[in-house]
Amino acid sequence: MRKKEILKQIIREFHLQPVFDVTPRDFQVPLGTGKIITVMGVRRCGKTSILLDTVNRLARSMDRSLILFINFEDERLDLGREELDLIIQAFRELYPQQNPAECYLFFDEIQNVDGWERFVRRVYDTITRNIYLSGSNSRLLGSEIATSLRGRTLGMEVFPLSFSEYLRFQGLEVDLYSSRHLALLKNAQADFLNNGGFPEALVVDNRHRTRLLQEYFNVMLYKDIVERYRVQNVVALRYFLKRLLASSTRQLSINKIYNELKSANIKVGKNTLYDFLDYAQTVFLVRTLYPYDRSLAARELGEKKVYAIDTGLYDAVEYRFSEDTGKSLENAVFLELWRTGTELFFYRGDNLECDFLRMERGRAVEAIQVCFDLSDPETRHREVKGLMAACTRLGLNKGTIITADEFHQWNVEQLEVEAVPFYRRFSQT
Repeated sequence: MRKKEILKQIIREFHLQPVFDVTPRDFQVPLGTGKIITVMGVRRCGKTSILLDTVNRLARSMDRSLILFINFEDERLDLGREELDLIIQAFRELYPQQNPAECYLFFDEIQNVDGWERFVRRVYDTITRNIYLSGSNSRLLGSEIATSLRGRTLGMEVFPLSFSEYLRFQGLEVDLYSSRHLALLKNAQADFLNNGGFPEALVVDNRHRTRLLQEYFNVMLYKDIVERYRVQNVVALRYFLKRLLASSTRQLSINKIYNELKSANIKVGKNTLYDFLDYAQTVFLVRTLYPYDRSLAARELGEKKVYAIDTGLYDAVEYRFSEDTGKSLENAVFLELWRTGTELFFYRGDNLECDFLRMERGRAVEAIQVCFDLSDPETRHREVKGLMAACTRLGLNKGTIITADEFHQWNVEQLEVEAVPFYRRFSQT
């Protein structure tokens, strides 16, 4: 069958499908921006489902034939760069009465076609500005999209499920005043901290979840990094990435990892390790948090803290023999704050630390500590002392401690302290 006829079949089959059975996320793709929307994020976090949910939204208010969705991993497609225009030709022949300028084009995994950028630029400039892209991080990365499409894009980062999304996917109702619902909510929190928020990990059998997450890690290692960046020292890279995940919630010392590799007779340069860190962030495996300082140089050059993109992922890769629920809680709080796009730092001064400083337009709006259990007086004193130091430095009169299950307020000198459980703070959008 000729390629144009195959495309007509794919387009028509899509239009004849009923509403897609996808659970809506808190994240929604914007419509009508006049920009090419690129949906990016770690592998298997639900980018395609988000595009299909966007299709559902559009289909409620417009003719479905004006929505084109092409998945370039469809085995029936084998298009070269020069054949991409067959998509537009197939649409025009199927629907000659429709105006292509009113079309919404969704291209999933378009990076499978070398040279796709010129096609997308031409369509954007001459046909329609309603274009949505998503794809694997190994060949479709945010910085490269911005360069190749020359300012025409608006990048949107997708994460694994937030806690509120996790509850929705599990069909759990949030009712903080029902003892039964509250018990279910606390159990869901424990599962979320341990298993993370990759959508597929929610439905896979418990016996296979760890292996599934390890496979995610291996694909990121070999396909997204080794293959893309032609890394030769795979042994050092694998150790470094595992070490990154093991260091989650702590300050990262490249020098320390370098010495560990040196002691193990693994030869690698420090500059290469810094490259590895950049690769890990580019494929969304980890995110780094900068120290707060008024000096830009001090912020950029100071030691950073590292956080895994998913708590279940580092649990699966690190092979821990005992649960570190405090670490998982802090990592989960970081992801909840980071996904909102807020400006975020950590505070360190005079041997005191505050986990998170939330900023808006350069002004501090909240200081946050994370502590799984405040029942020990010494632990409580330490956490409050770090919180007070940050609040004093930034002129805040209130601080927050996010806990596993404690909810109360008290005053320490002039500071109002509120302890609030994770499930209460983040269970609702």
